Amino acid sequence: MTPHAPLIIDVAGTALQPADIPRLQHPLVGGVILFGRNWADRAALTQLCADIKAVRADLLICVDHEGGRVQRFKRDGFTHVPAMRALGELWDKVQGGDAPGAALRAMNAASACGYVLGAELRACGVDFTFAPILDLDYGSSEVIGDRAFSPSASVSTALAKSVMHGLLQAGMANCGKHFPGHGFVAADSHTDIPVDKRSLKAILSDDAMPYAWLSANLTSVMPAHVVYPKVDSRPAGFSAKWLQTILRGQLGFQGAVFSDDLSMAGARQIDGHAVDETTAAVAALNAGCDLVLLCNQCVVDDGAPIDALIDGLTQALLKQQWVASDASEQRRLKLLPVGQAVAWDDLMVDAQYMHAMSLLP
Repeated sequence: MTPHAPLIIDVAGTALQPADIPRLQHPLVGGVILFGRNWADRAALTQLCADIKAVRADLLICVDHEGGRVQRFKRDGFTHVPAMRALGELWDKVQGGDAPGAALRAMNAASACGYVLGAELRACGVDFTFAPILDLDYGSSEVIGDRAFSPSASVSTALAKSVMHGLLQAGMANCGKHFPGHGFVAADSHTDIPVDKRSLKAILSDDAMPYAWLSANLTSVMPAHVVYPKVDSRPAGFSAKWLQTILRGQLGFQGAVFSDDLSMAGARQIDGHAVDETTAAVAALNAGCDLVLLCNQCVVDDGAPIDALIDGLTQALLKQQWVASDASEQRRLKLLPVGQAVAWDDLMVDAQYMHAMSLLP
């Protein structure tokens, strides 16, 4: 067995299918990412997570569940956590000239958001959510928009740290995204290759500041599928300069680095050339990613793209085109939740949970 399981893949439905089992058993697969199509109700989600863990207990069950419009599970008791912009607006809602009080109320509400998100997910067996977003709201990016806390790096940092504290109270790790910042560009990396022409100095003094200020608190980071040509010709997730020299070397980040989804348009062009998923995955791993995501491909040709990536990455490993990393595997394992999850029925009458609910904006 390889000491490094970097692949995060998905499954097609609300229950595991026979084709899912060998994929999840493969030693290069380290986790599963869930989507709305994996949701029927809480009972089915809980069973699906239990079945995934029955295949391999170390698999990391992930979801994009930030609140606002990026929340995969919204019914059958799940709380509709507001978009993070609501927390930034709460920060700005100064009453009677008491700006510090407004900031503290917003931070308290942010911690409550993190706890509610984390506790509800964990009660159903989900290990990890890709949150909080650290992008700044410049008003130009529709894909970011109200997902961002604020245009201010310092406000975003304080509120993100509070969300992370709430997640930690629920026993859940965190993920800052999209390094070094996706908020300045208008293009959507799901369908295009955004280009941010600012200087490294400008980016580090603003968008990337939350990563510097939170380097001791972030447990994982997801880089942007954005090209910053004054720094590197490659998108940040495929750039050793961004991931190793700047993120780890200059900013001191010690946690896990996830690639963003390798099926996105922003991941399919490297150095001006169209690439397949395996080439993209190898490039991401060699640049400094510990984990790589391939999303929404289990529904394409019965999951043929997932099988092709597993086979391709296996061959690349055997040919030493990338090197399995024990350090990367340890970072993955540290993202698994800490402590026993509170069962859903117990959570609904738990004093800490009820207090957090009362603090939501």
